Amino acid sequence: MTNPWFFILAVLTVLATPGPTNTLLASGAAISGVRASLPLLLAELGGYLITVDLVGFLLRPVIAANPAIAIGLKIVVALYLAYMAVRLWRRTNDATMARTAVTWRSVFVATLLNPKGLIFALVIVPFGSPDVFFYLLAFAAAVIAVGFLWLVTGNLLGAMAGEKRRLVPRIASVALVGFAGLIAASAFG
Repeated sequence: MTNPWFFILAVLTVLATPGPTNTLLASGAAISGVRASLPLLLAELGGYLITVDLVGFLLRPVIAANPAIAIGLKIVVALYLAYMAVRLWRRTNDATMARTAVTWRSVFVATLLNPKGLIFALVIVPFGSPDVFFYLLAFAAAVIAVGFLWLVTGNLLGAMAGEKRRLVPRIASVALVGFAGLIAASAFG
């Protein structure tokens, strides 16, 4: 996608779509606030850049030639999201543990395994373009901007929930199970 306007529109649309990473960002900010959750943005950026660059520069031909690899990746992603859902649910039982329910590592790994990374690497980022570096810079800026909006959204949801703030991660946990189910179903269907 070499048209810069279509590129940024596609990137923003995919990033804004609810998914595992956005769910964790919003949940973390609902419990801990925006300022305390800002390091999660670096986890998201790192996860996406590693996936997009690794797949885009190295693995695109391998994945295209071996559909079983894509199926295996989807199964790993679904299992990880199910694990994160259970972990998030259990940690919100205790107010002290709730603050550590969404960690830098959990956002990094969820983003690293996020199917959106494959969409960016295989469809949106123009790896054949001589300007790919500039597209990747624009992508990185969009990741930070949209991620920040998810933090603000999560913080607002947490504020609206008031004393029931810990319900936000519980809802996020259920959403993660839903995402895991959808990804697992796509692997077999």
